[in-house]
Amino acid sequence: MPHATGIVAYRSGVRDVPWWGVVSSVAAPVLLVTGWSAAADLQPHFNPVRDTVSSLAAPYATDPWVMTWTFIVVGVCYVITGFALRPAGRPGRLILIAGAAGGMLVAVNPVSADVPYPLPHIICASVGLAGLTTWPAGAWRRGPGTPWALRPAAAAAAVAVLFGLVFWFGADLLFGVAQVGLAERAAGVAEAAWPLAVVLSCVARPARRYAG
Repeated sequence: MPHATGIVAYRSGVRDVPWWGVVSSVAAPVLLVTGWSAAADLQPHFNPVRDTVSSLAAPYATDPWVMTWTFIVVGVCYVITGFALRPAGRPGRLILIAGAAGGMLVAVNPVSADVPYPLPHIICASVGLAGLTTWPAGAWRRGPGTPWALRPAAAAAAVAVLFGLVFWFGADLLFGVAQVGLAERAAGVAEAAWPLAVVLSCVARPARRYAG
């Protein structure tokens, strides 16, 4: 039997992340921004800088179903991305999926007029924010073929930036700062953008060559 040396096989990032994972990672930030923008347009006197997106899903909102379904559909996108990100560390993928679940549960535990931030809503939102902020810490890899967004330095930088934005949101919410809505949206966009960046870094990496 001829020696296998010299037989070359190629493996690309596209095969590492299935096409449906690429679609879900692109869809999440697009649907998030489109959803909260549509819900805000339907809500009279809504101020996107001052008011939170949670208020758009409250029972007293004009069309709460828009933001409610946005939470759910975007959460499903995160779950799909978590399953698809095969090059990432498993702990990070599980944390991402857990954060997505927390975000989806926010939809069924909305804020109310009587209790602005009920305990179930706070718990679910906290799980969602924690998962979407910390998952890069469990997703990093080492090695020359590691996509840039999964390298330790990039993962650490991502966690630091995401944590800073979430801290800004939490501080504004706690102290009643009038920019709490802006802080929440900045954190939400960043949390949605990082899974997309990781997926694109996996897809765009140079093909690796293996000699038999």
